[in-house]
Amino acid sequence: MTQTVTAAYGSAMKATNAYDELVSEGFPREKLFLDKETNQVKVIIPDTSKPEAEEILRRHGPDEFWSRPFEG
Repeated sequence: MTQTVTAAYGSAMKATNAYDELVSEGFPREKLFLDKETNQVKVIIPDTSKPEAEEILRRHGPDEFWSRPFEG
């Protein structure tokens, strides 16, 4: 199953850093979304990659964190 994992940050800097780390760890850019208005980072990933993505997102101290099944 594919999941959308979302992390909301209190600052644009934290969101950008989380996004940049996901890119540097090899997550495909077309599956990553950085919403600069809400400081949210979204990752569309298979269940097998979910733990790694969650660890990276949590490393940057999100204010909120959630995941949902991807409906594409």
